[in-house]
Amino acid sequence: MFHSLTYRVPYADTDQMGVVYHANYLVYFERSRTEMLRAAGLTYRELEQGGLFLAVTRAVCNYRRSAGYDDLLEIRSRVSEIRRVSLSISSEVYRDAELLVDGCITLAAIDREHKPIRLPDFFLAAIQSGLDSARDRSST
Repeated sequence: MFHSLTYRVPYADTDQMGVVYHANYLVYFERSRTEMLRAAGLTYRELEQGGLFLAVTRAVCNYRRSAGYDDLLEIRSRVSEIRRVSLSISSEVYRDAELLVDGCITLAAIDREHKPIRLPDFFLAAIQSGLDSARDRSST
């Protein structure tokens, strides 16, 4: 499953040095991840109403180049690993064709009491459908 999101950097995202504040890249990853799940027919609201919560258990971010105010960025995200109770989503941030930042977020499935649970079949099916669609698009 792959998703691409375009985002223009607002002034509020930058620090005193005029570059995107480092923690904002994790927010960018989340925006892309949220839209990727939405494209698969999964919204956080519906998942949580059904008792499935996705908690971040690991966040990795590699900084290569800086983005600045008014830069037009492309944030690309893909499911990179699926396990019984967790999944990992890798993301990359580009300005034009230049890779600026890459990273990976691992999300664990938990219930309302914050206990680990298996990823439900409907969730896995939606993710698999997205993976199949991405594979079909890349082979044409």
